[in-house]
Amino acid sequence: MQHRIIVLGAGYTGAIAAGRLAKRLRREDVAITLVNAEPDFVERVRMHELAVGRPLAPRPFSEMFAGTGVELRLAKVTGVDVDRRTVAVVDADGAEELEYDSLVYALGSGWNDQGVPGTAEHAHEIAGRAGALRLREDLARLAAGQSVVVVGGGLTGVEAATEIAEARPDLDVALAARGALGDWLSDKGRRHLRKVFGDLGITAHEHAAVTAVEADRVTTADGTSLPAAVTVWTTGFAVHPIARATTLEVGDTGQIVVDGTMRSVSHPDVYAIGDAALVAGPGDKPLRMSCASGVPTAWQAADAIAGRLTGGKVPNVPVRYFNQCISLGRKDGLIQYVTADDRSVRAALTGRVAALYKELICKGAAWAVANPTLGMPSRRRPVTRQPAAAPEQAPAPAQAPAPAEARATA
Repeated sequence: MQHRIIVLGAGYTGAIAAGRLAKRLRREDVAITLVNAEPDFVERVRMHELAVGRPLAPRPFSEMFAGTGVELRLAKVTGVDVDRRTVAVVDADGAEELEYDSLVYALGSGWNDQGVPGTAEHAHEIAGRAGALRLREDLARLAAGQSVVVVGGGLTGVEAATEIAEARPDLDVALAARGALGDWLSDKGRRHLRKVFGDLGITAHEHAAVTAVEADRVTTADGTSLPAAVTVWTTGFAVHPIARATTLEVGDTGQIVVDGTMRSVSHPDVYAIGDAALVAGPGDKPLRMSCASGVPTAWQAADAIAGRLTGGKVPNVPVRYFNQCISLGRKDGLIQYVTADDRSVRAALTGRVAALYKELICKGAAWAVANPTLGMPSRRRPVTRQPAAAPEQAPAPAQAPAPAEARATA
């Protein structure tokens, strides 16, 4: 019988994992099913562009996976039973259970309203395409001089504020940050960010934690009321809740605790990747939720599954960081170089060159989804054995990260 591999979610990580597995394993030996609710790939790192009306190139999965052996199942995942090895889905024809031998959990994350009153009712999110499209509609309806407040001073908030201000210079754009603007950046990075905010006319409200959102304003912890015809909420991400409802071992954030090969420490037939996984990075610090973190975990999981099924080598390549790539509108950018554990160093690239660098990174990430072995030749190997019943010894799992503002772009 074929070994049944189900991949849940077709964002950057899920799509890469499915395609890479298809490149590593013989089609007659495995059945690879990719479950996703949408028929095309969404470039999540470009949602701030979509929100201001910039068109994104369509990337249908039917073309991306044509001839690969990956079966795309258009359905919404409603539950996972890791003890029975089944996945519950709902599609146009109704509910169904899918059985698996190996599961790759890549359901990712969505926005996190942090429980702040009024956020769910009145704020916009850009963690996904649906939210970005709703924001686009509301921004288009705004008249000149109306106010937009972006809540959250991390990468997502900075990119959203600068994108909106550049595309709509007639609006009054502000950003409310819990700490200082760009407080994680180097001195050079902070200076450039402040210059760009000044050039674009963006007001930065620093040390201004938002405690309530209303239809036309936000309120900060010190009682200050900021007018907001549109509020954009970017203060963090929350993982998909399905994992927490299973018997999988998860951290405080709901992320699945994995070993160095992305395999669940409690259920060896389950692998978690991307935002869904609690992964120990350099210095045992949990990796941040981002495309930069997620793509290497997808490579790792796919290669580990293939190695275990074929009796080959099981790689364990530590994930490390090199830089943070930030777009500041279409004409400016900031590349902040970082240590392996994601701490800023003095060096930073700014301006037009940085904008081009970031654009190449975004294009490269999308290209990597359609080319999961990065253009390198790959031999499909036969399945020779079932995975071990229990994971090998691995480093101690990471502790759940403390809540932080969103830093979600690559």
